[in-house]
Amino acid sequence: MDRKRIAIGLGVLALAIAAFVTRGFGLVPSGDGDALRLYGNVDIREVDMAFRVPGRIDTVVVEEGDKVARGALLATIDPAPIDARAQQAEASVAQARAALAKLQNGNRPQDIAQAQARVAAAQAAAGKAREDVERRRPLVEPGAISRQLWEQSLAERDSADARLAEAREALSLARTGARAEDIAAAQAQLEASEAARRGVSTDLGDTRLVAKAQGTVVTRAREPGAMVQPGETVLTISLDRPLRVRAYVSETDLSRIAPGMAVTVRADGNPRAYRGTIGYISPRAEFTPKSVETENLRTDLVYRLRITVENPDNALRQGQPVTVSVTGAKPARD
Repeated sequence: MDRKRIAIGLGVLALAIAAFVTRGFGLVPSGDGDALRLYGNVDIREVDMAFRVPGRIDTVVVEEGDKVARGALLATIDPAPIDARAQQAEASVAQARAALAKLQNGNRPQDIAQAQARVAAAQAAAGKAREDVERRRPLVEPGAISRQLWEQSLAERDSADARLAEAREALSLARTGARAEDIAAAQAQLEASEAARRGVSTDLGDTRLVAKAQGTVVTRAREPGAMVQPGETVLTISLDRPLRVRAYVSETDLSRIAPGMAVTVRADGNPRAYRGTIGYISPRAEFTPKSVETENLRTDLVYRLRITVENPDNALRQGQPVTVSVTGAKPARD
């Protein structure tokens, strides 16, 4: 009897071990119950880091495999050529600002006084010329003076009057100041110079290449001393967060899931289960990609969905195949 009990006990123990290791071969329900299983891969999310300005690389401060935080310095370009442009832009702004101020402030008191003095001189000259004409007028008919001298006196009077009118207009302009159109043009020139300075300042900032997101350096493509053009890849960074899974659901199971559903993500050889949420389901059907290992035919129509993993770690790698369990999926239709 004891041997029989021992045999029964060993059999039950063996069955329990088999159920634990193999999830019961279908005889014992798994932790996921009747969960819908989907298949996919961890998204590969990389960004090629490049300078927006041309130049010679001065430093590259990271190596492949380094973890970088958002805002971390990655590399620099020699800023000397752009520094020279920045100084030139500053000088242009100062010149334009001075020209505008000159027009806005109007003429100096000394300039107005000088114009008044010219008017006074012109008045005196014009008065003398008129006096000469009036003194010589009675002498023309008797022939006391020549016709040529008389005509010269008239010309000198007219010329003096013209110079007086010119001096008076110059005084009026000195008192009035610059035209509104000239001030507006000077203002526009100042704004253009300031815009050019901002552009150079942006270029100067672009000589520093910084990380825009947290990640891992996977490729160091260029080295210090190399000449690079705008947009030429210097480093490639793999984005660690947020970690996303690209999975696929068959057409027949599409109605069983919805955005916002909680899921469990598992990877081969990794005992940990990761929590996730369905964030997006494609409205367009496609054929199952060859990179996805599924239990169905690869020619089946499927819909792509994106899952955001809530608690990732370094054991979950980009491009890794995963199995997704949707425990809250609606029951399958018969």
